[in-house]
Amino acid sequence: MNTKDVIFELRTKNGLSQDELAEKVYVTRQAVSRWENGETVPNTDTLKLLSGLFNVSINTLLGAPRRLICQCCGMPLEDEIISREKDGTLNEEYCKWCYADGNYVYSDMDELIEVCIPHMVKQGFTEEQARGFMKEKLPELNYWKKYEQLSDNGEFEQFKQMLIDEINALNIEGMPKVEKLNSLVGSYVNLEYSLPGGIKAKFLDDNTTYLGTQLESQFGGERCFGVLADMDFILICTYESEGKNPELVLYKKR
Repeated sequence: MNTKDVIFELRTKNGLSQDELAEKVYVTRQAVSRWENGETVPNTDTLKLLSGLFNVSINTLLGAPRRLICQCCGMPLEDEIISREKDGTLNEEYCKWCYADGNYVYSDMDELIEVCIPHMVKQGFTEEQARGFMKEKLPELNYWKKYEQLSDNGEFEQFKQMLIDEINALNIEGMPKVEKLNSLVGSYVNLEYSLPGGIKAKFLDDNTTYLGTQLESQFGGERCFGVLADMDFILICTYESEGKNPELVLYKKR
């Protein structure tokens, strides 16, 4: 699709007139009309406003002229999994799992590879093939080329370790000690819990990236422990395969 078609489709899909769209991005109706006629394209600042308004990448607005891949893990990027800055704007260099709320998640290439391997095995790779592919691919990506420049001097890793210590200090019966936390997108782990009085509730934001892990219960059986946390809270639950029948064990403000 061309930019003119993308803007027209997004505008009409969101029920906006040309006048209404113009007002939201601080241009004239005539400017919107010229975009949709293919006479001009929005400037950089306006593209950023349109990206935020429609929750799509600038690459999408321009008709997807580039094939975006995460510059940390190499995953192809669709708008739904592109990372965000602290102010909510999209960062088209990374996926939600590798860059979250202004923080780079991975400082150890081998750790990232071990996280990626199970997902690649599900796509038909053997473990050996997946590991070999990642070891060859990752050093070519911008994040690992510029790691020393982009890293935060270990501050995020220190934060993760602090969270791990806090979680383990809770001494949840039957839950093994947490050894590491991975980045998890809210939409994948935002389970609905049954509360007293028949109320059902979710505690997470689908569009936010959290730190978490899954642990097998020391009691055995089919239920696992799920651990999620961020700057503000720690959540621990149990559930069956694929998140079925979740039960909230603890929700603690930090």
